[in-house]
Amino acid sequence: MTETTAARRRVGRFRMRRRWRVIAATLLALIVLFCCVTVRLFVLPTTGMPARVNAIVVLGGPGNRLGLGLQMARQGHAPYLLVSNGLPFILPAGLCTPDHGSFTVICWNPNPGNTKGEAEFIGRTARQYHWTSVVLVTTPDQVWRAALSVRRCYTGKIYSVTTPLNWTKWPYTIAYQWGATIKAETLQRGC
Repeated sequence: MTETTAARRRVGRFRMRRRWRVIAATLLALIVLFCCVTVRLFVLPTTGMPARVNAIVVLGGPGNRLGLGLQMARQGHAPYLLVSNGLPFILPAGLCTPDHGSFTVICWNPNPGNTKGEAEFIGRTARQYHWTSVVLVTTPDQVWRAALSVRRCYTGKIYSVTTPLNWTKWPYTIAYQWGATIKAETLQRGC
């Protein structure tokens, strides 16, 4: 083997190692970006609300959403409490009677039975009652996507408050929310 052939091989191996380093660095950067976006959207979303809104909306799903929504309504944060029958448990007897003293309860079955169906109902009800602000009661993983869906059907201010999600549910929930977010951004763009 001549010196030029050996030198070409060394240069070829150097270029190949460099190419793999660039690929590995790019993949690592994409993984870090994906993790940061996941944490921002689904684990630690922006939440909060003013002292008073027009309606408290308890969305269907896990966590003690109903307990938090009832607590907020009893504390006078809104004159209306909307409760989706998409919750994973049976609603307490008498809850869906309209008059609860300082607040009115409206229970409904979303159609379709998902966040999009809930958003459509919120939009219709908000127009009917001329609401300018609502707070969505959900878990951290659903905040961003729920606000996205509601924003497509309702033009007022949207706030969110959350109840904790059991740590054992996080892996499934994050995968589900990514799929549902992609679906919301591609197939379900309208109200």
